Amino acid sequence: MRPDPHLLNAIRFLTVLPVPATGDAQEADWLARAMKYFPIVGLGIGAASAIVLLVASEFWSPLIAALLAITTSMVITSALHEDGLADTADSFGGGWTVEKRLAIMKDSRIGTYGALALGLGVALRIAALAILPMWAGAAALIAAHAAARAVPAFVMNRLPYSGDTSAMKVSYADAPVRSEELIFALTVVALASAPLALISVASLSAGLLLGAALAALLALWSRRMIGGYTGDVLGAVEQLFEIGFLLGVAALIK
Repeated sequence: MRPDPHLLNAIRFLTVLPVPATGDAQEADWLARAMKYFPIVGLGIGAASAIVLLVASEFWSPLIAALLAITTSMVITSALHEDGLADTADSFGGGWTVEKRLAIMKDSRIGTYGALALGLGVALRIAALAILPMWAGAAALIAAHAAARAVPAFVMNRLPYSGDTSAMKVSYADAPVRSEELIFALTVVALASAPLALISVASLSAGLLLGAALAALLALWSRRMIGGYTGDVLGAVEQLFEIGFLLGVAALIK
């Protein structure tokens, strides 16, 4: 049976993994339709990172194992979300007008704000993961990557798109993610979170609450700074949720 083209689009967009070509990526609402599968892709990324964490912990210290696990996710995604975080930090930190902030986001160069945000984000994830017991850390990685990739759909539904769609290489429509697609995505998140829930429901709850709080604060800041969201903002939202989730889990499991 031929895979759902929206699933293939989600894999193609979020990772460097090769997938068969589809014509659906040119549809104006392709991103919104693919978002229901983002948590599934995130689950796969988290599982790969968790495997690296467990294997590496047999040979090296928890810190090195955590570093290799976080690196694995960045390699699989080609640092897509980290790039969004850096661009958003440079934009909001260095732009004085909406037009200037959007122009900075398009600039491929990284500035001081972006470098600091990127370095702190990676360091916080590694540090939080390193203090967790290995199996708890593996479960946290799976849950974090799945849940973090569901969050941008909610931001898209709450904020208008602020970028220039005419400058995009592919067609794009500021289309909402449908309720049934959100339910599907949240179901995947619940399944991905089950292993961590078996270890500690409280830590899972803390991770979800802190991650959601940081993501919501960034979304509100984005509305204030540029009047909505861009692709870079969605990447930054994913990163802040992931950071907050791991910090929340690590606060209760040590």
